[in-house]
Amino acid sequence: MTTTFGTLEPALSVRQVLTLERVLAGEPEVVAGADQLDRPVRWVHVAEAPDVGVMLTGGEMVLTTGVLLAGDEEKQAEYIRSLHRAEAAAVVLGLGRAFPAAPDVMRRAAERCGLPMVVLHRPFPFAELTEEVQARLVRRKFAAVSLSESVRTALTGLITAGAPLQPLLDEVAQHSACPVVVTNLAHRVLATAGERPAVDDVLRDWERIARQAGGSEGDGWIRAELGGRGERWGRIMLCGYRGDTATGRLLADRAAEALVLHRMLGGTSAHTWEEQSAQSLLTDLVSGVVPARQLLPRARAAGLPVNRRTFVPLVVHDGEPAQLERVLRLLGLPGLVAELADGATAVLLSLARDQDAAVLVANFAARMRSEAGRTVVAAADPRTAWDDVPVGLREAQHVADAVADSSSALDLPCVVRLKDVHLRGLIRLLRDDPQVQSFAERELDGLLRPDGDDLLSVLRTYLATGRNKSRTAQLHHVSRPALYRRLEAIQGRLGVDLDDFEQAASVHIALLAHDAQQG
Repeated sequence: MTTTFGTLEPALSVRQVLTLERVLAGEPEVVAGADQLDRPVRWVHVAEAPDVGVMLTGGEMVLTTGVLLAGDEEKQAEYIRSLHRAEAAAVVLGLGRAFPAAPDVMRRAAERCGLPMVVLHRPFPFAELTEEVQARLVRRKFAAVSLSESVRTALTGLITAGAPLQPLLDEVAQHSACPVVVTNLAHRVLATAGERPAVDDVLRDWERIARQAGGSEGDGWIRAELGGRGERWGRIMLCGYRGDTATGRLLADRAAEALVLHRMLGGTSAHTWEEQSAQSLLTDLVSGVVPARQLLPRARAAGLPVNRRTFVPLVVHDGEPAQLERVLRLLGLPGLVAELADGATAVLLSLARDQDAAVLVANFAARMRSEAGRTVVAAADPRTAWDDVPVGLREAQHVADAVADSSSALDLPCVVRLKDVHLRGLIRLLRDDPQVQSFAERELDGLLRPDGDDLLSVLRTYLATGRNKSRTAQLHHVSRPALYRRLEAIQGRLGVDLDDFEQAASVHIALLAHDAQQG
């Protein structure tokens, strides 16, 4: 079962110590430093020596009767000053024979130093307070160590099982009960985990958070650096952690260790995580499962300019994501790149409103073709509203699908748009319609047999070349008479006359539908 911060013994503050039943029996009174009572108590120390400060390491609540300080105001003031220099949490003075009332010198010195000073009006066995506080602190430390081992075991198990990054972050988020964010050194968000509404709240304010990321921690914002061998390459942040800071740092450190190990063993890199982040965002945009408006904070946090921009959705078949990103950098075009499915890669460009989108897309496509050969860039019309981006991405994907199998038969430009795919595009849109499927099977029934593959291939080439017999014979490496015999066999099996335009068009549409369904 997962352990969360809620199962840990909370850190004790001076204020909390003063509310313990045994302390209340001593009738405590805060006589100085009342605004500092939330200081954490690391330990309780009983000390009468005037130079007690040299024995402390910080965070101690010091208990004393002041017996060695009575009658010497300079010693009293120096006692308080030494506690302040040692960064003690508080001083508790038991009233009695040495001091029947709170000494003004000590009280004034503590007020000046901002050191909480408490007096006990009734006799109180310091051993009882020491025992209770130490027991609570030890339980808390043991719980923290147990949590540390629980987190380490869970994360190590995921890593050895070959889990990707996201399950590791989900585990950290479950333990910390707050949003978890992984960034690169430029503060771009690479991955997130946690309750979606809480994560979205963080991402909406990410620009401010990123600006403060290099500052001191506070208000539950806890970070740990990612890196190794003298090189830093990112950080992990717990955003709004509600437990005590020490436990939060422990969780962040354990998470950082696991992420570094995951990168080393998996051969991944921060750049790979950037690709995964872009892929998740663009996949969600294409699917439409998450409203575009809800994805805007993620896009902004990933480094995509979104204010007063023109968005150009592109899809490229047979283009490596790394190569596409390199071309974008060379041309100075901001955008996200992510591999989708079936060898397609989505590119979402974000251009200034005064830039010529058509020219820039043409330059990008020409550069890709010069580097990767017969690469075709499918482009949707530019969008100025973020909410229209999902439709644009689906349009570009549709265009890319429509030309994926036809680049060898059609003279395609570098950039292909919806108007360029004509009938093939329409058939792609309708390919899952049951009536279209029935039509294709009915028209091609005579060739949809194990012995009909060769004839189907000849038919496909013949129709794609505009019923050019010479070109079809050449592409299939057969003589004209041999081609005529195959065409006669095709017409006989289908019961059509391919010289008749309407019948040939019907067969062509059926073949396009069949190929789209198979693709």
